[in-house]
Amino acid sequence: MADSSISTPGGFGGLMRYNEEYPSRFKLRPAHVVGFVISIIIFVVLLNLLFPLVQ
Repeated sequence: MADSSISTPGGFGGLMRYNEEYPSRFKLRPAHVVGFVISIIIFVVLLNLLFPLVQ
């Protein structure tokens, strides 16, 4: 026979809809995030070229 002491999670069953909880203050599109990451990479490369580490 099956064990009757097993309980299932209540409510949403562990699933949540994060987009329905509250509106976000920041509205970022994926293109903005990619552009920001690329600009940081370019900035770090330029700093390494202008100010190389002396060893």
